[in-house]
Amino acid sequence: MADSAYFCPLVHEGVLAVRGPDADKFLQGQLTCNLNYLKDGSSSLGARCTPKGRMVSSFRLLPDRDGLLLAMAGELIEPQQTELKKFAAFSKSQLFDESGAWSRFGLIGGDAALIALGLDLSPEAGQVVRNGELIALRLEGGRSELWAPAEQAEALQSQLAGQLPEAPLERWLLAQIRAGIGQVFGATRELFIPQMINLQAVGGVSFKKGCYSGQEIVARMQYLGKLKRRLYRLALDGDEVPAPATELFSPVHRTSVGEVVLAAPAESGIELLAVLQEDAAEDGRVNLGTLEGPALRLLDLPYALNHELETQR
Repeated sequence: MADSAYFCPLVHEGVLAVRGPDADKFLQGQLTCNLNYLKDGSSSLGARCTPKGRMVSSFRLLPDRDGLLLAMAGELIEPQQTELKKFAAFSKSQLFDESGAWSRFGLIGGDAALIALGLDLSPEAGQVVRNGELIALRLEGGRSELWAPAEQAEALQSQLAGQLPEAPLERWLLAQIRAGIGQVFGATRELFIPQMINLQAVGGVSFKKGCYSGQEIVARMQYLGKLKRRLYRLALDGDEVPAPATELFSPVHRTSVGEVVLAAPAESGIELLAVLQEDAAEDGRVNLGTLEGPALRLLDLPYALNHELETQR
């Protein structure tokens, strides 16, 4: 189901813009990713953390003219804009909620549709191409996104529909789960450090850049190996999709051992990403919601954790 070609309007996220001559410098001191690696032809995953290393947002970031765009869960736009404005006051940069200025579409198997729009995207995750005001991004797992000014949305959606079937958002979220890409939502704000959702494994954390809020905690967890919880992909039977932050339980601990990050219906049952204690995952007996809740089954992620590679970024 998730692998057939389709397109999907990405209505669950918003866009926060940081613009001005100091936008790069300002965000470099705020985010986990290294903006020095970011060029017009690339995008990056990243996060913003509290001083204790807990993520208050995660996003996909890309340059745009006089600044940068951060696509994140819609409910995080207002609090992130409010918080960052306090720091931006000391730099030549301004923050704008540009959620209404952009229309975004997720595509699976949509390369031909993108080429028809003059957007020939390479298969490498993180790559960005532009044609006029249109922007195409390659994402992990072979997925892609199409960004356009909001006034072009109706015509663009009609053009896409002529080449691809339109799918509900749940199909796109399932593809994200199968790509192993975790995300912060309002319910999980300040719940995880970046490595708990494997953000360092997908290029969203740099250990070579300078200081940012929470950097000391994030680096300590990476180099001292003290992290006991990380992202897993799991499945369960049924059709009730658990919300982010729903707790997971283990009969070994008889207490909560993790939380749902993202879940979506699959061909049969539900698939989800969850932050889970390693020893509970190794035991294999994990239940949703309560000790007596539905049993979860572990599935593979499409990538492996590589400490040496991660610390070179």
